[in-house]
Amino acid sequence: MFGPVELPPPRAWRPLVERALDEDVGPGDLTSRLVVPADALAEAVIEARQDLVVCGVDVARAVFSELDPALRFEAVAADGDSLAADSTLARVRGPLRGLLAGERTALNFLMRLCGIATQTRRYVEAVAGTGAVIVDTRKTLPGWRALDKYATAVGGARNHRVGLYDGILLKDNHVAFAGGVVPAVKAALAGAPAGLRVQVEVESEADAVAAVEAGADFLLLDNCSVEVLRRIAQRLRGRALLEASGGVHLGNVRAVAETGVQRISIGALTHSAPAADVALELARGAPLGGART
Repeated sequence: MFGPVELPPPRAWRPLVERALDEDVGPGDLTSRLVVPADALAEAVIEARQDLVVCGVDVARAVFSELDPALRFEAVAADGDSLAADSTLARVRGPLRGLLAGERTALNFLMRLCGIATQTRRYVEAVAGTGAVIVDTRKTLPGWRALDKYATAVGGARNHRVGLYDGILLKDNHVAFAGGVVPAVKAALAGAPAGLRVQVEVESEADAVAAVEAGADFLLLDNCSVEVLRRIAQRLRGRALLEASGGVHLGNVRAVAETGVQRISIGALTHSAPAADVALELARGAPLGGART
């Protein structure tokens, strides 16, 4: 049901790993220096404490490799896998000081990314069979857009525009400045680059019809009731791509999907996803002891 998703290139997220380690580890882990011998070795497991969708395995791997190349990270689950509570996500072996220094940072990445993927998967499964597609938004954590949108894709959503530079969306403020839906649509269509669709936000059936008659074939139906969405879909589906947005939650997303809209964009996928509960625990019998070889 859910195909593989390619992780963004390291240049899009590796600086986040470096900054996160800088702020957490700084010049060194004071506690481990006091209680953990420099040559201590150990094995740890990263485990899910709840049912979740795995996301961020290679980012967590990068955290440990950045701290100490001698650490060995073994993924047990892959991004996109559904994992039951108390299941192992990954194992980490090697110098205990480095392992403990990377614990919090690796878990922070996994908590957020698994949380977004898990939340997204719930929405995708809620509309299964309707033909509607769940779409993400630009409501991402600043600096995290590449990873946040990766996580929604892992959860089964479709990525919308990455930023202001790769899509045209006439929002309410654009429409207000232009003097209405019709002049805004005509101005955008007149200057839009070839091959780039113009999407326009509307809040009523009348504006939706006016936008299509002005040449728009891509509508963002903002904060419309289910009844209004259904009427617009009955009237305009086939003439325009219809995307519902605003006020959508797990309790009503299927009803929205059943109106006939083709897409549903949900900011909560990224701005309100609960962090997933993941933990790192030393394996039984750890630390392994002994010096590095």
